[in-house]
Amino acid sequence: MIVSVQLGPRSYDIVVERGALGSVGARLHALRVGGRALLVTDPGIGRLYGKTVLESLAAAGFTTSVFEVPEGEAAKTPAVAARGWDACVEAGLDRSSTVLALGGGAVGDLAGFVSATYMRGTNFVQLPTTVLAQVDASSGGKTALDHPKGKNMIGAFHQPRLVLVDTATAETLPPREYRSGLAEVVKHGIVLDAAYFDDVEASAEALLARDPSTVERVVGGSCRLKASVVERDELESALRMVLNYGHTIGHAIEAATGYAALTHGEAVSLGMVAEAALAVRLGIASAQTRERQERLLARLGLPIRMAAVDPARVLEAMTRDKKARNGQVPIVLAPEIGRFTIAERVSPDDVRAALAEIVDQ
Repeated sequence: MIVSVQLGPRSYDIVVERGALGSVGARLHALRVGGRALLVTDPGIGRLYGKTVLESLAAAGFTTSVFEVPEGEAAKTPAVAARGWDACVEAGLDRSSTVLALGGGAVGDLAGFVSATYMRGTNFVQLPTTVLAQVDASSGGKTALDHPKGKNMIGAFHQPRLVLVDTATAETLPPREYRSGLAEVVKHGIVLDAAYFDDVEASAEALLARDPSTVERVVGGSCRLKASVVERDELESALRMVLNYGHTIGHAIEAATGYAALTHGEAVSLGMVAEAALAVRLGIASAQTRERQERLLARLGLPIRMAAVDPARVLEAMTRDKKARNGQVPIVLAPEIGRFTIAERVSPDDVRAALAEIVDQ
């Protein structure tokens, strides 16, 4: 499946296909970019897939250097970015060169930021190897570093030239990491497409079993939905906020728990449950809409309840949300499956009440 993201001169394709990593050299050569490249990856992913990518690039005539970064969020720091710029210089990259991100969302964020800022921008290619990155982080052009006070607070918009989603990589993911990515799949169905949500419901067991054709179809569907939003709102000025469903409270839960207790997808799952409870409390959605979301998340092995969390810390983290305006954080809510609305003003008391409903009693 090829999903085209139409952004005028910044348009690009998302290729969703088993074995796609082996085609990166030929596809990049077809884009007529310069002959030098920097592959950014972490040691674990590099061992699994680095040889395939490097051989494909070499066969297409590219001279490629490798920059290894720490695993996970530890990669997304100014210090690692500075090492990335040094790697670009040492590799002799210029503005016609390409930075490639091989790994999960953290590798993509870091590599994309380095690509966006080195010489004011180089070509960038995403090679996402986690479901979470494949369906969400790898497309749309958002790059970021973390700040001690909040996640993704330092960043830039920098669209890739190409995204290659090799769905075979799902087979090597640890179970918890695989399930974590499915939270973003569910999110897309809840706020964007009721028929897609129906398909994910019907395919839950096949998804958990990592059936190849099901994974490719569902991941491709999420890429299609994400692309449709990015095309209409490239710089997240309004519509694209819909993709933050579950993230406003979810990111705050991550911050309040020190980014250690939960994976990103688990925090998003809890954020969606809390925001569904908030929608019911505000009279925006029915209890049945909330329950349907919870049932699917639970079937996919994602958390719908958590141990006690300090509401004050969650609310304080929400004030640092990038969408905050004058102390108010708009929250995306789902009136029904396949639709969304934005609540511009939500009281702290309502957020506390929603948080209380996701805490194990």
